Amino acid sequence: MKVFFIDKCNLLSVISFCIFSLNSLSAKFYLTPENALFTLKNDFLFSRRNKNCILALLLLKKYILNIPQKSNYMQIRKKLLISALCFCTFSSLSAKTKFFTDDKKKFASLLPSDNSSARANDLVDSLYSQIGLDSSGLQRNVFFYAFKGYQYLLNENKLANPDYLTICDYSQSSAHKRLYVIDIKQKKLLYNTYVSHGKNSGEEFATSFSNLNNSHKSSLGFMVTGETYRGRAGFALRFDGVEQGINDRVRARGVVLHGSRYVNEERIDEKGFVGRSFGCPAVPMEFYRDIIETIKDGSCFFVYNPDMRYAVNSKIMNANFEWPVFATPIIPSINLTSNTIDAENAGLNTTAGIK
Repeated sequence: MKVFFIDKCNLLSVISFCIFSLNSLSAKFYLTPENALFTLKNDFLFSRRNKNCILALLLLKKYILNIPQKSNYMQIRKKLLISALCFCTFSSLSAKTKFFTDDKKKFASLLPSDNSSARANDLVDSLYSQIGLDSSGLQRNVFFYAFKGYQYLLNENKLANPDYLTICDYSQSSAHKRLYVIDIKQKKLLYNTYVSHGKNSGEEFATSFSNLNNSHKSSLGFMVTGETYRGRAGFALRFDGVEQGINDRVRARGVVLHGSRYVNEERIDEKGFVGRSFGCPAVPMEFYRDIIETIKDGSCFFVYNPDMRYAVNSKIMNANFEWPVFATPIIPSINLTSNTIDAENAGLNTTAGIK
């Protein structure tokens, strides 16, 4: 009987590969089966948290491909390769099961305590219902991520215009109205309309994103709206990306919000999806000016997609902090000395008495 031995190097490769696959269970974004292998590649190549996985992948390749070229060994080789791919796909699907069920505890890892998690979920549920986002096509989990980032930027004092939260949901088809401008103070959905993505990000769906110049791709993550200006696209709004390495080059790239004649229902009827841009979130001409005037000068703008690389690398999405909305108000204290009350604090005339 032939015995198949695994040396220490090969054993390390298998263990590392399995650990990496299990790590994908902690992904906080939905991943479709079709994108599972693409995500595996992305996380190996780009995740700062799994730099050693590149070595593990190379070692695993060596382990599988170096099996002797004999019929019985070829069967082992084939089974190992299929098992590895199936395991990665299963891990990605498990991420969906863990984080996108109706269990409200699914967001516990994003908040500092169980109590904060419960309060956050209750608040998000309330806002989500009051604003009517369910009927507009925005998933609750997307709103949760957006509102968490909004709270993060509030906590960092980065929002000069905190009344508005804009969500650009690139998980949806461009044939859907996937831009949401929300008045947080009044709890109202002000605008829900079409929005374009970069021409190199995809056709009907945006599936690829970049922070590089001339990529003609959209950028993900949280941004703060800047000033308005008039350029080649007419009246437009600048952005400042606040996530380093993810969208911090949007201003230099010229990614702005502007109106477009290729973003409308007529284009959808003709092509099946709206026209694409060089990376800008362009909106219909009939709404662009009102939207720009509403959200300009320091409001939160969130571009979402269930992208594994963003889920892993976003400091905002993985931040642990107390939401400002739950901050305990500070009650000023009144100091009492002896039997005398400070006249100014108490509002009494202490000189009054019996003659």
